[in-house]
Amino acid sequence: MTSKIYRLCNFKFITIILLFISSGLYSQKTLIKHEADRLIGENRDGVMINILIGNAVLRHDSTTINCDSAILNKDENTFDAYDNVHMIMNDSVEIFSDKMFYDGDTRIGEVSDNVILIDNRATLYTDYLIYDRNTKTAYYNNYGKIVDNNNELVSHIGYFYTAIDEFLFIEDVVVTNPDYIIKSDSLRYNTETEFVYFLGPTTVTGEDDFMFGRDGWSDTRNSITSLKGDAFVKHKNHLLKGDSIYYEKVKGFGQVFENATMTDLEKDVMIKGNFVEYFKDPGFAYATDSALAIIIDKYDSLFLHSDTLRLEFDTTNEAEFLYAIDKVKFFREDLQGACDLLVYDVNDSIINMYTNPVLWSDANQLTSDSIKIFITNQTMDSLVLYNSAFIVSQEEGETTFNQIKGRDVIGHFFQNELYQINVLGNSEIIYYVREEQTNILTGINKGLSSNMIISLKNKKMQSALYTEQPVFTLYKVDGLTADKQKLDGFMWLINQRPLTKDEIFIRN
Repeated sequence: MTSKIYRLCNFKFITIILLFISSGLYSQKTLIKHEADRLIGENRDGVMINILIGNAVLRHDSTTINCDSAILNKDENTFDAYDNVHMIMNDSVEIFSDKMFYDGDTRIGEVSDNVILIDNRATLYTDYLIYDRNTKTAYYNNYGKIVDNNNELVSHIGYFYTAIDEFLFIEDVVVTNPDYIIKSDSLRYNTETEFVYFLGPTTVTGEDDFMFGRDGWSDTRNSITSLKGDAFVKHKNHLLKGDSIYYEKVKGFGQVFENATMTDLEKDVMIKGNFVEYFKDPGFAYATDSALAIIIDKYDSLFLHSDTLRLEFDTTNEAEFLYAIDKVKFFREDLQGACDLLVYDVNDSIINMYTNPVLWSDANQLTSDSIKIFITNQTMDSLVLYNSAFIVSQEEGETTFNQIKGRDVIGHFFQNELYQINVLGNSEIIYYVREEQTNILTGINKGLSSNMIISLKNKKMQSALYTEQPVFTLYKVDGLTADKQKLDGFMWLINQRPLTKDEIFIRN
């Protein structure tokens, strides 16, 4: 309904402007002049008419109408013209048809059967046309076709404002050019600039592209399109969506504004923000302003936020690497993390975390200089902590922390649950020993070794295997002072942990 009101207002506005321009120019009525091979006068019901036969010519102001025959009513200042009708106006507009009725007082012609209107830039084909010389406006309401240099336009209803080279098309509008087919409820077209303006829901279909918008424009000469209102552009397996989109087909360049998303439909990776920019070549997209990436999984998607997100494509234009830069946080039901730089290898499903990385899995907090997470079939397979690896888990309902420390750590998962930890180099451990039935603390294990293999069950340590002359001590409950119950480098960063996907936007 809104688009119909808009296009009606648009038509009225243009018509008023044209009437204003032409007002006063033709206030004085002029008579139609005529000539022909044969001229017959006849009285029909008291009205004198002139019948023109053979090479009939009728002139009105600066307009000439040629035809095979005509019937002229001098009193009414009107005529009907028949066969090979050719209307020539001094503003480079010509009309051809089989029939025409013309009123010299109103300066309006009603043209029918095999109608062709030729402007200096476009040609209109239809079976019925009204042409108003005052406003230089042509109107049809039973389908018409416009052809110009590169475009063919068809619609049920059309207005052609020849003075300003503008068309207004309404209902069943189809624009065809070498690059696109545009379908719309209504649109405007300028024959000079070859710009199409969308006035309602519109689709644009190309060989590799499909677009939609409720408003916007298309530069058909340069294949540039701007869309607004539920706008989207689909280029092969890439989908851009947002409140508005600017897209250049030749360059494969797009900009998306407000509620912007770019999705790789093949790799199930999406980046979002209030601004997204897309480059088919050299092959990347980035999102800023509330940037969010979603690694899509029907069971457990990963939601990731950072200041800037950059998604790079491979040579086949499919997503290859996702870069999250500055103040990174992510959330998945079984895994949460934070760092300042994250790289996701889309093809191999590997998450690489750099610069102050911290990872949370169940009750475990994992930190190191860098972290690599391996995902197989949408579930965690394993992870590696490189240099200064540290694993902390707070005991349930307690203020005590089990700790594992080493140079590098390899963690193995089964059904997204950590079940084995390999500590490589400079291994240290603090573990609180509790009576299994009562959960009463009975002692504190503290040990160090070159390497360790730790087994877990039901998220609790089951056993620890030490190698190469371990130093192992079981302390009484009060045998270690509080400061000795923390390994060097201990950090507890629970306040930074996002507990929901919305909390990844909270900065700590």
